[in-house]
Formats: sequence, C-alpha cells, structure tokens
Amino acid sequence: MDDRYHFEKKLWGEGFERVMGLDEVGRGCLCGPVVAAGVILKPNSRLNPDITDSKKLTGRRREELVEEIKSEALYWVIKECSPTEIDRLNILNASIQAMVKCSEEPGADPDYLLIDGNRFTTHLVPHSCIVKGDDRSVSISAASIIAKVHRDRYMMNLHNKYPFYGWDRNVGYPTKKHFDGLSTHGYTSHHRKSFKLRTEKIYSEERSDPRN
Repeated sequence: MDDRYHFEKKLWGEGFERVMGLDEVGRGCLCGPVVAAGVILKPNSRLNPDITDSKKLTGRRREELVEEIKSEALYWVIKECSPTEIDRLNILNASIQAMVKCSEEPGADPDYLLIDGNRFTTHLVPHSCIVKGDDRSVSISAASIIAKVHRDRYMMNLHNKYPFYGWDRNVGYPTKKHFDGLSTHGYTSHHRKSFKLRTEKIYSEERSDPRN
C-alpha cells in the first residue's frame, strides 16, 4: 500500500497540500456519460488498504469503500460529459474535459493534479500523467472507485426504463445483449451516435412502456 502513496508523499513533501487524483470511467461504453472524479486526500493520510484500481474490486466492495473515501477525503467531486458532448468532442477529448471540470470546480482549488493515463491538456495547475495510475496512486485509485460507483448507479437507473439492453450487467459496454437490444429496439437518446452501434434504427422515446 505504501507504494501507492509514492507520488502523493513526494508532492506533500514538496509543500503541495491539495493534490488531486483524477480518473474517468466509461470511455469504451456505447451509451451514457463518461464520468470523471477528483479526490484530494489530507496530507499524510492513510486510507483503507483495499483502495486500489476499481476494476480489481467487486461491485459490493466498491460500494463499501466509496462512502469511506468520501468521508475521509479532504475534497471530492464528480463530473460528466454527456453523450452529446462525446459525439461533439470525441471520447478522448470528452474524457479529458470531464477531468478538467473536476479540477476547475469551485472550492476544489487543487495545487497539483495526478492524472490516470498518458494524455491531458494544457492547464494552469501543474500536473503529472501516470500510466496505470489507478493502480499506482492512492488518490487516483480513490477517484476511480468514486467515478465507477457513480456511473454504475446511473446506468442501473437507466436500465429500469430501457431493460432490453442489459445495462444492469454491462453498464453500457458493448456486449451481445447490448447489440441485440440495439438491433431490435434501436438506439436511444443516451447512446453515442459517433460510436459503431450496428443499427440505424431509432428507439421511440414516446412509448408509454419500453417493454412493449
């Protein structure tokens, strides 16, 4: 666990007090927003050792950890880019924009950014991109868990209205169930039209019951 504090400890030692870890989820999905989260830990804090890359945790464990992260963090924030923004900006730029939104949220005031991945944008706040940062930096790990739980909950709620795409299991990622739903019912306003949806059919949002 101490290894995952390497970047934070170095920056805290250099006098940075509001180091924000940033991560996003949902880049590979066919629908729904791309969601980013930012987490600022208290300098020299120690979180639950189970906090790691959200993909390595079960959904139940993520749900358990997310409230602990939120209560222990100095600051946390969640931001989205909608399917419309994704179609306009492209998914890479939308993912970056969602993280920028986190860093620029009033009250965040980060003095350094740790970003998962190898791409970001010009920013007034100094930053570092960390490949596989969600497994190497505790603040990025915490951000990945918050973002994942938020987006999964969002897609579960959408599933109640659109039950035929399998979003309760695939949360919007491309699966056979998802493509079968697209082929039969068409794409919804929540789908990313710039992605390969394998259908030209448009779902009728005017249906009183989407199960019909």
